[in-house]
Amino acid sequence: MTPPEYGPPLSLSEAKRIVEAAEAHASQHGWAMVIAILDSTGHLVILHKMDHAQYGSIELAEAKARTATHFKRPTKLFEDTVAQGGLGLRLLSAREFCLFEGGIPLLRDGKLVGAIGVSGARSDQDGLVALAGANALQS
Repeated sequence: MTPPEYGPPLSLSEAKRIVEAAEAHASQHGWAMVIAILDSTGHLVILHKMDHAQYGSIELAEAKARTATHFKRPTKLFEDTVAQGGLGLRLLSAREFCLFEGGIPLLRDGKLVGAIGVSGARSDQDGLVALAGANALQS
């Protein structure tokens, strides 16, 4: 699969809608999360820390979004590659790279306009919250 092209940066109103959807999903499950939204240039648009979210998740959420933006792929792909071992372990030598699920590129009209990064619970739960946010851009 060919990675998407970069498109124009998403707007603040789109980023707010994405955060609201992600927070609603997290709240439904009782997960305290940090949600980071970056635009297509890799710059922060919103950093949203829910009450009682762990402080370590602030940097992780942004790192997940940055990885998804810079590499045009969900961070789960990298997590799965490392988990398989073998040659995939080479990814561990990459710098400024997040290998945890929870970062998803945001697409509009097939172009990457930003990314969401979520941290605060298990990686798979972070991924579900990020997906809920990403789906809000499509609606």
